Amino acid sequence: MKTIYLDLQMGAAGDMLSAALFELLDENQKEQFLKQINDAGIHGVSVSAEPSVKCGITGTHFTVLVDGEEEGEHEHHHEHEEHHHDHEHDHEHHHDHEHAHHHHTSLHDIEHLVEHLKVSDFVKENVLEVYNLIAQAESHAHGKPVTDIHFHEVGTMDAVADITCVCMLIEMLGADQIIASPINVGSGQVHCAHGILPVPAPATAFILQGIPTYNNHINGELCTPTGAALLKHFATSFGNMPPITTEKIGYGMGKKDFEAANCVRAMLGTTNQNTQTIVELTCNLDDISAEKISFAIEQLFDEGALEAYTVPVTMKKSRPGNLLCVMCKEQDKQRIIETIFKHTTTLGIRQNISERFTLERTIETVQTEFGPVRVKKSSGFGVSRSKYEYEDIAQIARNTGMSISEIEHVIANGVKQSTL
Repeated sequence: MKTIYLDLQMGAAGDMLSAALFELLDENQKEQFLKQINDAGIHGVSVSAEPSVKCGITGTHFTVLVDGEEEGEHEHHHEHEEHHHDHEHDHEHHHDHEHAHHHHTSLHDIEHLVEHLKVSDFVKENVLEVYNLIAQAESHAHGKPVTDIHFHEVGTMDAVADITCVCMLIEMLGADQIIASPINVGSGQVHCAHGILPVPAPATAFILQGIPTYNNHINGELCTPTGAALLKHFATSFGNMPPITTEKIGYGMGKKDFEAANCVRAMLGTTNQNTQTIVELTCNLDDISAEKISFAIEQLFDEGALEAYTVPVTMKKSRPGNLLCVMCKEQDKQRIIETIFKHTTTLGIRQNISERFTLERTIETVQTEFGPVRVKKSSGFGVSRSKYEYEDIAQIARNTGMSISEIEHVIANGVKQSTL
């Protein structure tokens, strides 16, 4: 499985993620990417990749020029209600220039801008989904409807470029999964237009709900709202680096210098074993009907549970009950916990972090005398197996009056004969 692993020991910012992913491309792809982003139609923006060295490590820094000026060339006077402060990564800062694109920008304005970019539909859709995450966070932080949110810091052209770059690079790399480490958000406080806020700032903290984060000795804001939104949108899971055969390593450098190398490290490779870090949530139930348990499990799957089931158990005072077990991704944990409390009678939930090993799964369609039938195939860990999609076989059984075993036998023989 083609995998990208993101090492986020120094947090995440849009330009750092872009530069790290850019380094995973080959030389022809790099040239192609820079041409495409600069021809994408982001007004007044030019993007270039430059070598950068942090703590003796060579990587890439992305320079985004807006009307020929780079962020950080002037003193920052942000108007943004929440992010009116100096980010420690020195990116995504927007000045009080009189240029039209630096004025207040609504989500509708951004949607209009993105719709006219010369990029694929995949990129357009993902850029807008990332902005929606940011808009929801701003809405929550400021107590305003999403339609009333006006972007200053993340809404100007250089931030549009950061997000578009990441979406384009994700498309070009074509990884099957993106796994990210827990995110170092930094520590301390930041100065904003209306006072001093803790790190991470409220909008960033809102986006990072359900994602493992930490802070260490680095004093400053390491994870920006844009970086948080990109990770929440694209990362399939968060946790330790899985067993991976690494083919390329990229270093995306921030501008500021710390005692630690200020970079995002991206590793591209293949995972021979399909592993995934999951959260296992369990609770005991002895005062809930079977119908309500069934409904609760339906709701859990709707909220993104990977698995949900019950096991009969004997509880206190020898009461018969059920052990509810739910497995989910780390980023879905908060939502799953709320769903368990809402739809069951439990007063407490236990958590275990587990590694899940799964076979590679694909679905193919074969032509049979009954029509097309889907076949589920799985392989890995030295085994290979396949089976027909139950719903397809069951529908044929209803239509023909044959048994499922008879249908499977006829299809198997027919498929074998057709391959002779």
